[in-house]
Amino acid sequence: MEEITYSEAVLQDYKVGMGSFAVKMPEIASAYHAFTETCFEEGKLSKKDKQLIALAISVQAHDEYCIVYHTNGCLDAGCTEEEMMEAIGVAAALGGGSAMSHGAIIWQNALEDFSGPIQ
Repeated sequence: MEEITYSEAVLQDYKVGMGSFAVKMPEIASAYHAFTETCFEEGKLSKKDKQLIALAISVQAHDEYCIVYHTNGCLDAGCTEEEMMEAIGVAAALGGGSAMSHGAIIWQNALEDFSGPIQ
């Protein structure tokens, strides 16, 4: 049996939870998904920039699910480790120590889970 990483488990928990919500509240779930998909479309800001913003906000909000989700989104959008660290730095400048600890620890764990050990 193949073990999954912590970050993969977090994403799975999110998918299961959202799936359950969608069954019980399909109109709300559908509207929410349509809204968020529209927000992340290419526009004046690139998808990459939007993922970096989302990662920074997730760190500031201490939202573990979103930190993991948007770390993966950043990687999918082609963000570098350095770009993600810079976005976390901006969140930390606004959020202080708690944002820095979430960004430095949860983000690093998610990045390692998705892309391998950090150099």
